[in-house]
Amino acid sequence: MSYDYRSGDVLMLECPFTETTVTEVSRSYVSVRWPWLEVDPQAHNIRWNGQRALPTPEAHEWEIFRTEPAETALKPGDTCLVGIPPTVVHVQSVYHFDPPQVTGMLPRPASYLDLLRQGDTHDPELEDQGYALDPAGGEPIRIELLFRPYAFLEPGDEVADQNGRAWRFDAACDWYPFDGEQPGTPAWPLTLFSRNGEPTPEDAAAVARATAVGSHAEELERWSELALAQPATHQQ
Repeated sequence: MSYDYRSGDVLMLECPFTETTVTEVSRSYVSVRWPWLEVDPQAHNIRWNGQRALPTPEAHEWEIFRTEPAETALKPGDTCLVGIPPTVVHVQSVYHFDPPQVTGMLPRPASYLDLLRQGDTHDPELEDQGYALDPAGGEPIRIELLFRPYAFLEPGDEVADQNGRAWRFDAACDWYPFDGEQPGTPAWPLTLFSRNGEPTPEDAAAVARATAVGSHAEELERWSELALAQPATHQQ
């Protein structure tokens, strides 16, 4: 099922472990025949060999797919299982591609989720901190949405807080104040006054109901309890 993921989402990933064969082994990587994706015959400049290299602990890389037995116990020619054990992640960014990207594999990805592992706070100084995942790829990954901060708002919504201050919501930690004063966060309850124009009474009521109790800080505390991290500003 297609789903419109967004930055800040906390997800549970899981992929059934599937039998495959080990093709190469080095100190840092174990290569296996990838049991799910197909070679893209129209990708003339990228020829995929049907294998995927998974890091061992020596590589110091984060990879959501793992093997059973563990990578360090494998040798070329071994039969093993590859899949994703239950893994909690949070979405740092979402990227869309039109047309879908040519990677040498089928299906071609139309989007990527830039994921951070549970316990990792986004560090803008780290280029390779995230993990790119095609949420609609060929691997049978089960993705469960555990929590979405401000699930009752849509990016671009405009609200007034309890002090009458107007804000635009871009992401859970990315609020734009219309008065030009110092940035910050709105004080609950919130009144929705624009969602692609005038909001429906149902949408306005849902926002009022969701923010009748609680606060911005409590919403992000719920996020941190699951992500085991600190929210990053300007996530989108």
